[in-house]
Amino acid sequence: MSFQDLAGVSALEGEIASLSTPDTVTSPFGDLTFFDGVPLPESVEVGYDALDLMRGIEVFLNAVPGASLVAFRNGLRSVGLTSPRQIGFTDPRANSGALFLTPNTETTYGVTMLDLKAWGPTVVEVPEQSLCVVDDFWFRYVADMGIAGPDRGEGGKYLYLPPGYEGEVPEGYHVYRTPTFTNFAVFRALGGVPAIKRTRIYPLTEAENPEPNEFINLAALSFNTIHANDFSFYEEVAQLVQEEPIEALDAERAGQLASIGIAHGAPFAPDARLRAILEKAAPIAAGLARVIAYQPRDPDAVLYGSWRNGFVGGSYEFLREGARLLDARTQFHYLATVITPAMAHAQVGAGSAYAYTVHDANGDLLDGGRSYRLRMDADAPAKNFWAIDIYDTQTRSLLVIPSTPYPALASNTGTLQANADGSYDLYFGPSAPVGKESNWIETVPGKSWFPLFRAYGPLEPWFDQSWRLNEFEPVE
Repeated sequence: MSFQDLAGVSALEGEIASLSTPDTVTSPFGDLTFFDGVPLPESVEVGYDALDLMRGIEVFLNAVPGASLVAFRNGLRSVGLTSPRQIGFTDPRANSGALFLTPNTETTYGVTMLDLKAWGPTVVEVPEQSLCVVDDFWFRYVADMGIAGPDRGEGGKYLYLPPGYEGEVPEGYHVYRTPTFTNFAVFRALGGVPAIKRTRIYPLTEAENPEPNEFINLAALSFNTIHANDFSFYEEVAQLVQEEPIEALDAERAGQLASIGIAHGAPFAPDARLRAILEKAAPIAAGLARVIAYQPRDPDAVLYGSWRNGFVGGSYEFLREGARLLDARTQFHYLATVITPAMAHAQVGAGSAYAYTVHDANGDLLDGGRSYRLRMDADAPAKNFWAIDIYDTQTRSLLVIPSTPYPALASNTGTLQANADGSYDLYFGPSAPVGKESNWIETVPGKSWFPLFRAYGPLEPWFDQSWRLNEFEPVE
């Protein structure tokens, strides 16, 4: 080597050092050892175990939306709702008897799963003055129907076409193409149960003479619609991947899934090593999902004080400046069901606004063994009414309490006692304050809980924050 060559190497020593790997790298997974940058045999195993663990965690966090709908469909099937011809509904409204992600107790819901693989093009007729949504099986928005849809609340016929459909498309329908065969349909109608029962779902082939729908009251049944937090989570996701076209999922998430053995057209059958890693990954990921959901760190997630906003960035696609908000997507879907632009973009006097917290005024976690007061200041900015429902922090479902299947307080019930200035003192705890029973929600000692506030028809003071929710004050 010439003097000039040696001089060149000497000049690059700093660059070489910055791009080199030392002989030992300490990691949370164990030491990684190298010979001049080449991994030694013992580090290869450690490295791939680490990669599989990280990818198992990422798959969990990024596939929560899909797993959620697989679990929802499994729950419906467990109580006999196995066909799009069957529509489940909650009469008079949702209660704590079944496990659903943060339902409200003020609304009558209707729900079913469209099966475009079995039925092909499918017609959905929605009643007047309804609020209905269809999401695909990866929990991505497909269409609004009713007031927020193209029929503008006058009622209308919608036609859903399956992936790859190339047949004739008849006139007279609002037509949507969906990337998945299974689709989640949710129905709400201002006329309650009688209005929901005017919903019609049938294959396009029956358009001239459709068979009647069957309506099943889910409020009387106990069942689970929430995805697993253990290894079986990956089995739920694998079920979805097998059923849906490869093109239904973006290549990046599909690649994550494939890296741990979840791929379309191949059985999910991890060997003992990978299964043990995924059994470790799932609870870690579930724990991280809870951190993201209950204590989101994005500044847009902070409404004010301890109160949090469930739709970070204001995008139903969880996008901000071209970047996917991964934590925001996990935060929302770990706590909630149904995705629509109408939820992300509440408008003055229309739709709903949401806020939740897990802390009291001192920053402590809400404790079912303690009592709290929440003062709702006068003139709450809700055109229609406001409500507070409380939920179990483990299941994210309505809290099961002895006193009522409806753990909620709402301004439209006519039972709340107002203060002289028009404000309300609401109480939460294991026992009712004397004389304030109508303003109280029972909690369970030994369990945490969290409230979700909803303003139906939020008004300008909600958006400009000239009216704010107060904090939960501990009381003796």
